[in-house]
Amino acid sequence: MKYLPIPNKLYTQNRERFIKKMKPNSIAIFPGNPVLPTNGDAIYTYRPNADVVWLSGVVQEKSMVILYPDNPDASAREVLVLIRPNEHLEKWEGHKLRADEATALSGIKNVQWLDSIDTTLQVMMHNAEYVYLNTNENDRLDTTLFRPDLLYVHDFMKRYPVHKYERSAPIMKELRAIKTKEEIAVTQQAVNITHKAFLRVMKFIKPGVMEHEIEAEITHEFLRNRATRHAYDCIIASGDRARVLHYIENNRECKDGELILMDFGAEYGNYCADMTRTIPVNGKFTKRQKQVYNAVLDAHNYAKKILKPGIAFPDYVAKMNAEMEKQILGLGLITKADIKNQDPANPAYRKYFYHGVTHHLGIDVHDLGTRTLPVKEGMLFTIEPGIYIEEEQIGIRIENNVWLTKGGNVDLFKGIPITAEEIEAAMKRK
Repeated sequence: MKYLPIPNKLYTQNRERFIKKMKPNSIAIFPGNPVLPTNGDAIYTYRPNADVVWLSGVVQEKSMVILYPDNPDASAREVLVLIRPNEHLEKWEGHKLRADEATALSGIKNVQWLDSIDTTLQVMMHNAEYVYLNTNENDRLDTTLFRPDLLYVHDFMKRYPVHKYERSAPIMKELRAIKTKEEIAVTQQAVNITHKAFLRVMKFIKPGVMEHEIEAEITHEFLRNRATRHAYDCIIASGDRARVLHYIENNRECKDGELILMDFGAEYGNYCADMTRTIPVNGKFTKRQKQVYNAVLDAHNYAKKILKPGIAFPDYVAKMNAEMEKQILGLGLITKADIKNQDPANPAYRKYFYHGVTHHLGIDVHDLGTRTLPVKEGMLFTIEPGIYIEEEQIGIRIENNVWLTKGGNVDLFKGIPITAEEIEAAMKRK
């Protein structure tokens, strides 16, 4: 890993939070992700199971966390399972975690090897009454794809068919949505690196540069500051490409007079930042560009004002949709007649604003959390309104990351240029 060691208190607290939700005499099993093949003997870039990371901080393939708080053997109430290191494997793939290293990383004292865990697990299962098994229950999951998590569940339940089974996913959805201050401290590092990359590209961008050159500058700044990787595919969309929400080709020239929408974020310590800024390629907004930009910024600031603990998520969405309609009306893109005669299922403003304004953020860039219940203190959200005008070949989105606390919203990107004037001033100094 490129990032500096993270205090294992973060993971110890997370395990304690999950254990408090478990039924008496229950065991929870969290298998890690396998390595998946692409073509031939090549493999996809490995991404660890987010729940295993949340519980242990371990990112090594096939790692497993087992929690059995009522285990008669007090030494085995938390178990971390790893691939057994061997000389041949390490000649090909490099260093694998030793037991003492894994304990220092996770805070779990009992470390066992994957090739011998079945015997230990069998004893635990014969004592336990309830079993929590983990599956991917993200609302946006493509359930037609191959699912290693379901294979594990199927095989495990076949081996132990008469236990009482529970889903760990609803508990994880509740807990991972509420960020501790230790999690926010790591996320802030990802935000700080993203900030540095934004300052770098504002000085780099000028008419004639290619979108992929900007992506390269961002990647350089990420890696030199110990980011693990991009938190998601980098979006560098100049001109009319900015209307494509997930534009990742990044292969066009940035031209004088255009705006460029940049949506990127660093991943540090397995936590994600997620930022969007839209800036003028030549360093100066036109009057119309600034007018649209300020409408988006007004909506962004309005969202930060109303997104507070207690507001029901659907109510927040409804208020933001009304605000976006108001801003789009003010820009002359729709009329009051359009609103009066619109199809309620397809309102007029949707032509210019066609995505959600907020999602949970954390280990996953689209992290676990409710989109139906009231918002709670401790949740970390993106706020990212946008307006996209086909007739004018303009796409503008502004995105920051906001942590909801008892003392009010904490904008993790506070101090990073966001107004049109701040952006122009920063670009002028290059």
